[in-house]
Amino acid sequence: MIRYKDLTIRQAEDVDAKQLAAWWNDGAIMAHAGFPNGLGTSEEKVIEELENGCGCMVIEENGRLIGECNYRDVGYGVAEIGIKICETDCQNRGIGRKILSMLIGWLFRNGYTKIVLDTNLANTRAQHVYELLGFRKVRTNVDSWKDQLGRLQSSVDYELVETDFHSYISEISA
Repeated sequence: MIRYKDLTIRQAEDVDAKQLAAWWNDGAIMAHAGFPNGLGTSEEKVIEELENGCGCMVIEENGRLIGECNYRDVGYGVAEIGIKICETDCQNRGIGRKILSMLIGWLFRNGYTKIVLDTNLANTRAQHVYELLGFRKVRTNVDSWKDQLGRLQSSVDYELVETDFHSYISEISA
């Protein structure tokens, strides 16, 4: 569990499965990840994924679920991360960069030396946040994958090392 003021990142639990399924089935939330029709999953399937250790964490603001994030060890001191602020009333308020600061700071304190991520080329809002945090654009992958409607999509790969990290939080408890 990672906390900063009214924000918390914690491991997702079975009790979170209903909300996660709702978000994952919402095409507006999932479009950037290539699923404009949502995932079509069930609460039961989400519980199964959680119990199999999918690495999903939830984001809370004042105890309310507002999004999700994850990380996975890709070897050699590198962690790959992902984040979604799913509740629209929580977007464009600076929460994403605080959550990312919390997660990235925690990863660096726990031995990771590089953080990597990718985002849809059309997601310029996310790219702006990543670059504010110090991420460096490594590569643009033009027309490199298709979304569930068969439309070609492009992505941007980013990486961050600790010396380039610009945190948007001051103190953290974990």
